[in-house]
Amino acid sequence: MTYEGTLTKMQTEFANPIQYYLVFENSFLNVNQLLNKNVEISFQGYQCLNCGKKKKIYRQGFCYDCFYSSPAVGDWIMKPELSTAHLGIQDRDLVYEEKVQLQPHIVYLALSSEIKVGVTRKTQMPTRWIDQGATQAISIVEVPNRYLAGITEVALKNHFADKTNWRKMLQNNVEQVDLIAEKLKVQNWIPTEVQEYFYSEKNDLYEMHFPVLEYPKKINSLSLDKTPNFQGKLTGIKGQYLLFDDGTVFNVRSFEGYVVTINV
Repeated sequence: MTYEGTLTKMQTEFANPIQYYLVFENSFLNVNQLLNKNVEISFQGYQCLNCGKKKKIYRQGFCYDCFYSSPAVGDWIMKPELSTAHLGIQDRDLVYEEKVQLQPHIVYLALSSEIKVGVTRKTQMPTRWIDQGATQAISIVEVPNRYLAGITEVALKNHFADKTNWRKMLQNNVEQVDLIAEKLKVQNWIPTEVQEYFYSEKNDLYEMHFPVLEYPKKINSLSLDKTPNFQGKLTGIKGQYLLFDDGTVFNVRSFEGYVVTINV
């Protein structure tokens, strides 16, 4: 069976195990059903996720022009502490920025390789943690805007990593840590203006179980720019990665905006 379309990050369903879906314009594919089967991925071209034009992808699924003009990829996306909508100050499009920034955000601890601190909109729980390949996650604070979440994350970067070691995550080389105990340490580390939002009593620990038959011992990252046609047996899905039996791993999110055909 053949599927064709523009790659976007896999949609997920919080279940045991996590369910993954590749969604194209006219079809979708439950990726879990491909486990232990041969899958062929072939690069066909580009389509910018913003303007829809068949222009080479620059970053994050956007062509060069859209990456430097769209409010969806402003600097505050990666650095929440740069958010200014709460002050009524525009970066690229204040209406868009108010919509995204002025809503409840969560600062959390997640365990994907070692403990990391991160920020997500409340509506993105637990999707954000699934996308990172976290096996466990716990909320620290819920704040009313992205700026407060950002300054909290900055303060906690002095104590925790803020990036996932993706190789350790994919090899399931994960530290054994009590996240509830770690959370109780952070109250004195967060900014004064965020103290009132600290979740002192609520300790909802999320656990994620990924559909992986076998973790790779050695990792070779697949690039569609270098290898436009790849075939292998799918042995797992974790984070936004497809894992194959020869140690090849494919980060779907890194190739958003690439048009592919997938033969099963």
